[in-house]
Amino acid sequence: MSMKLKTPDEVPQKPGVYIMHNKDDEVIYVGKAKKLKSRLQSYFRDEDKLDRPKTQFLMRHFSYFEYILTNTEKEALILEANLIKKYRPHYNISLKDGKQYPYIKITNEDFPRIYITRNIVNDKASYYGPYTDSTHARAFIDFLNKNFQIRTCKHMDGPCLNYQIKQCSAPCVNYISQEEYNRNIRRVKLLLQGKYKTTIKKLKKDMNRYAKNMEFEKAAMLRDQIDTIKITLEKQNIQPNQDVNQDIIGFDHNNEEAAVVILSVRSGKTNKKDDLVLKGIKGFSDKQIRTEFIKQYYSTAPLPDEIILEDDIEDKDVIVEWLEEKANHKIKITVATDGHYITLIKIAKKNAHISLTENTKEEENPLLTLEKYLNLPRLPYHIEAFDISNISGIYAVASMVVFENGKPAKKMYRKFKMNTPGPNDFAMMKEVITRRYSHISPNNTNNTSDSLSIHPDLVLIDGGKGQLGMAVDVFKKLNITDVPLAGLAKKFEEVYLPGQTNPIILPRQSSALHLLQYVRDESHRFAITFHRKLRSKAFTKSILDDIPGVGKKRKQALLTHFESLDNIYNASFDEICQVKGINQKLAKTIYETLKEDKKE
Repeated sequence: MSMKLKTPDEVPQKPGVYIMHNKDDEVIYVGKAKKLKSRLQSYFRDEDKLDRPKTQFLMRHFSYFEYILTNTEKEALILEANLIKKYRPHYNISLKDGKQYPYIKITNEDFPRIYITRNIVNDKASYYGPYTDSTHARAFIDFLNKNFQIRTCKHMDGPCLNYQIKQCSAPCVNYISQEEYNRNIRRVKLLLQGKYKTTIKKLKKDMNRYAKNMEFEKAAMLRDQIDTIKITLEKQNIQPNQDVNQDIIGFDHNNEEAAVVILSVRSGKTNKKDDLVLKGIKGFSDKQIRTEFIKQYYSTAPLPDEIILEDDIEDKDVIVEWLEEKANHKIKITVATDGHYITLIKIAKKNAHISLTENTKEEENPLLTLEKYLNLPRLPYHIEAFDISNISGIYAVASMVVFENGKPAKKMYRKFKMNTPGPNDFAMMKEVITRRYSHISPNNTNNTSDSLSIHPDLVLIDGGKGQLGMAVDVFKKLNITDVPLAGLAKKFEEVYLPGQTNPIILPRQSSALHLLQYVRDESHRFAITFHRKLRSKAFTKSILDDIPGVGKKRKQALLTHFESLDNIYNASFDEICQVKGINQKLAKTIYETLKEDKKE
């Protein structure tokens, strides 16, 4: 770095970065230039000749500058982005503090872990994000951990319960090699990058290899992973037979900040929407705002194959070169020209406008606000919502949660064990809605006096047009006409109403939207809790509990040694004797008890 300078007289005409300070030595602005001297000279004119008001304010606080030479303009671009992130200068446009947004982190360990973090540090770990919806990020981590059997423990002192229920591969006791474990981590990274088709292709290749080598248990595990991934993609309306990976970006701004909405298309389908904010934009042109966002956001975010904007950016060639080097593949930055992408840009801009103009200090009662937005016939004092939880159809359950006056009424919650064969969440949801509302159907002559006889003021369906249409059909068959229905689609948090083609977009900070999200998330939590309880009970309750001398520790020792209850049943007396903590007398009792049980 150069010495502290007051004028650009001694600055060379070379690529580099300049750092401006105030009298307190604080960094107030960072910039880059292909020709440093010419760029810096543009600041040292009479105030009335400076190009924009913000530059005038900057120079009023200017005390001195330093500069750093680089070999190329691309190196200057990278250095500028890093310095802005480091110093967050007052007069630079800045992406809203990254600590507000969570990232998914894959640690740099022999056997990596996956978890949520809000701090990006230089620790050679892999970071994916930012995610503006932490619930979505946590749900995705849960999906990855379970289906690729990634460890969640910090100290690797197992095997733990997760291994017993086949949600961890137990690297702590070398039940999986480091090579195989890290192969799973590579698959996880592909999914986090949106490369669904590539992931499925690699899994199928490995599955066929295992099957050919007669390693049928491993092949079956990969088959289940493929099926689970496909089901998850179907829920997100992602079709892994297409290769389009794009980000469509819309902007709207006032004098102080810009709202940015990114529609992320992966494998041909829009699979998420992110809302972000740029601060300190006063005095910058639309082109500069777009440019600064691209530089700052994609310094950490996963890169698509194409970034589509409503208009061009500055330094496009240099930025593309930098991004391609980061991504290790070709990247295009294009302006929307055909009707399809112009429509998507308009959708992104509309959402950005809503985000920018919504009243963040809304103090209305959320029930009154919800009644107004959804045009309900009455105040939604009593709201009911449902969720389904299962793993490939096993231990399938449904939850019903009730909110009264905007708060959970937990005494009125209900649990349902599903009869519908699965996995088929759609049919299961139809079953639970039919079972619940048959109690209030005019077709039902058996009156009930409990909470199931209540007519809700609103029934919230988790999903879009398809799920809502299914609920409407159920209500028609039950002849129910006085209970309002609404669907909350998770992708864009849009509300669908019966008979309306277009969804209602509630303001992001609206208390009405927050209430619907709370109801939806609470139904999910309640269903998951019930499912886990059933699954855990099925796992932990067995004939071993009835054998004298077999307590919790010995039961765990048996399950750890034999890996499953079936293996214990088939074990010989001598094999049971080999289990740590089991003496010959107890081994004989266990062996004879299980032998008698098999006869029954």
